[in-house]
Amino acid sequence: MSSPIIIACLKWVAHPGEPHDERFAGASPADRAALELALQQAKELGGTVTAVTVGPPATETVLRDAVAAGADRAVRVDGPAAMLSSDVAAGIAGVAEGAAWVWCGDYSLDRGTGSVPAFLAAALGAQQALGVIDVQFAAPGPAARVTRRLDGGRREVLDVTGPAVVSVEGAVADLRRAGLGALRVATSASIDVVPLRSPARRLKAVVQPYRPRAMALAAPDGSPLERLRLLTDAAAATAARGETVTLAPPDAAARIVAALRGWGYLDS
Repeated sequence: MSSPIIIACLKWVAHPGEPHDERFAGASPADRAALELALQQAKELGGTVTAVTVGPPATETVLRDAVAAGADRAVRVDGPAAMLSSDVAAGIAGVAEGAAWVWCGDYSLDRGTGSVPAFLAAALGAQQALGVIDVQFAAPGPAARVTRRLDGGRREVLDVTGPAVVSVEGAVADLRRAGLGALRVATSASIDVVPLRSPARRLKAVVQPYRPRAMALAAPDGSPLERLRLLTDAAAATAARGETVTLAPPDAAARIVAALRGWGYLDS
């Protein structure tokens, strides 16, 4: 029986604080956690880890970091720095075919949409567990029990078996520290470069002021006049001073004059 292939997907992006300095570029904490889990699982199953990234030659730095940490193979899918998530997933799928497990970070340091793992699972026809906050490997056996974060503070526990695509948050695991010898070897390690399956569609950058989504509110109850009285506090004033009086016209006029004098609008 051949050893299972485990894929760790990494994305090279510039640091938000230093967008024009490649020395600060690298993988997000979530991607680093995905690599660490891939390495742990490979040890449990006796498999091999392939680190994959999509982009230009500058992205090979994250692959060399992965090799230094213990990845057995590094593959760069040649493409532009900015691509649609579906095209990125298609490029990775060409390398990940036949893989037992694919580990991804649930966000990156730039856009952070977290959509690539879902596209990748669809391209591979594999199970998916996205937004994972805890992973427990079942021993023995090629399964993992994962916990997903849901809205409203809820959690979902899943028993996942391969082939599967799992995206994790950065706090799930800390990437092991590579030794000096491994770092030196990684600088000259062989990196396989493969072309994209189809021409990449470049992502169009849209720069505009941030506007939060409008909050949906239910329509107010009552008539417009009642709503106006509520907003202007006229209802309270009317309740405090208003009264209904039925009088003959001469008496009603005298009652109005008396009220106006009482409120100070007419001289006594």
